[in-house]
Amino acid sequence: MTLPLAAHAPPLRQDHGALRVGRSNVTLESVLWAFKQGATPEQIVDQFPTITLADAYEVVGYYLRNRAQVDVYLSGQERAHTEQALEIRRAFPSRMTRADLEGRGRQ
Repeated sequence: MTLPLAAHAPPLRQDHGALRVGRSNVTLESVLWAFKQGATPEQIVDQFPTITLADAYEVVGYYLRNRAQVDVYLSGQERAHTEQALEIRRAFPSRMTRADLEGRGRQ
């Protein structure tokens, strides 16, 4: 009996500027953040039940085999998120200060 040894692409798809795992809306960043915090693929599926255990293992394996490239992607995503947050803060500046918020709690 022979086993098929064909290359298999990771279960990732591009969606609205992010890589998502399998058919879920869970991002690659979310899965890898959990993994880097020490979660096993089983625990990752517990945290994100819309992904399959096989997908969790495949994504973690893909990361371990391609760590340098994936880390470059993750750094780029982090920069993009930071830039978006700054743009939102500039577009919608908070008019309330900490003192204003604390004063509301005392009323």
